[in-house]
Amino acid sequence: MLFKFKSQATADMIMLEPDARKVLQLIGKDASPRGIITVDQIPQAIAALQAAVAAEDERAQAAKNQDLNKDPEDADGQDVKASVGLKQRAVPFIEMLRRSAAEQADVVWGG
Repeated sequence: MLFKFKSQATADMIMLEPDARKVLQLIGKDASPRGIITVDQIPQAIAALQAAVAAEDERAQAAKNQDLNKDPEDADGQDVKASVGLKQRAVPFIEMLRRSAAEQADVVWGG
């Protein structure tokens, strides 16, 4: 299932269901088939997403530092492919929220 987020201030944004559920959960919204983030709720939503992204960045840096401290002989020699993290999903959504707030437009999804 796909979630399509709409605002009169921006182009539509489409997210896969697991990604949309994560983002909506972080901002305190139910991932129901239809919903709204009102202009009044946007600042709190942005703050929640920014905090979650910062926490993820801190965890990633801590893991990287831990890997640097490992004995090189323990490494298996394979490159670890970076996965798409919350930051890559949240930053475009945060931008959508910012533009929507600037133009006093709600963000909706579904129907």
